[in-house]
Amino acid sequence: MKKLSLAIICMLCIVSCTEVKKDKNQKSQESMAHSNGRINHLSVVIDNELWNSTIGDTIRKYFGAEVPGLPQEEPLFTMRQMPKETFTGLAKQSRIFLWIEKQNEGENKYGLLKNKFSNPQIGAVISGATNEDIATLIRENHEKIISKYKSIEIKEKQAIIKKSLERIPQLQEKMGITLKIPSAYRIAIEEKQFFWIRKNIKHGSMNLMIYELPLGTVTKDSNTVSSIIKMRDSMGTVKIPTPEVGHFITEEAYAPYLYEIELDNRFTFETKGTWEIKDRFMAGPFVNYVIEDIANNRLMVLEGFVFAPSVSKRDNIFELEAIIKTVKFD
Repeated sequence: MKKLSLAIICMLCIVSCTEVKKDKNQKSQESMAHSNGRINHLSVVIDNELWNSTIGDTIRKYFGAEVPGLPQEEPLFTMRQMPKETFTGLAKQSRIFLWIEKQNEGENKYGLLKNKFSNPQIGAVISGATNEDIATLIRENHEKIISKYKSIEIKEKQAIIKKSLERIPQLQEKMGITLKIPSAYRIAIEEKQFFWIRKNIKHGSMNLMIYELPLGTVTKDSNTVSSIIKMRDSMGTVKIPTPEVGHFITEEAYAPYLYEIELDNRFTFETKGTWEIKDRFMAGPFVNYVIEDIANNRLMVLEGFVFAPSVSKRDNIFELEAIIKTVKFD
């Protein structure tokens, strides 16, 4: 175990504040064991004493933070803490891990290890002389670390999805896009410029809506969130069947979260929030993507939403996000 710890720290010295470049020996990476672990499960390698200190509190604050847009509290990552001496065998092949090392001497260091013990794998390694030094490095770098973790988890989920795909050529014929959709999904509604695709699950359903709108429907200003809410409420009311009372709308009590990203090299608004059936006790999470398709003078809208009362929905909405991020335009 001392050799493993020394190897980690030596590698950290090389990659301090940088990401390790891809291994030049491609054959070496290909011969590595495939990484393991459930999606969004994080191995935290840290001594028990540090885990029960302010360092552990800081880790839980950022890596166990609430997932935005879910109707109930669920953590970004399900964490499994282990001391360094147990980080061996299969544990060492975890797809994502966080290594915390307290060093009484030497510089405070932070680095990312790519495919160190398995492939694919991302490990964040932090070492410091004091608890506060380590906590500071976590606070300063948690956003980048989480982004790297989420990126590799999305790719892993997409790799799983690709193993069994549902062929929906109509998406390309009518909408000019392709999506990698698992075979468990089925078309619920198909129209010229609108698709509703869904999968039944034990406690409800997972759903995809795909439609196009004219450019300018969603504004790029202080009213962006309002225009997205108006857009999705209008489509939900018309397209999604609901009980006799109420409509499928954005939850009125809380504003959704808005981000700017790119999908297939196109500017995209990513919105995460909660939907509800007005005047009924029905609600759930959604993730909505408004993609600029300037070449075709349109907005392409892809939305995933989950209905699963009284159960966790983090991994359901994550699957929908992974599906949508496979989108390709003709």
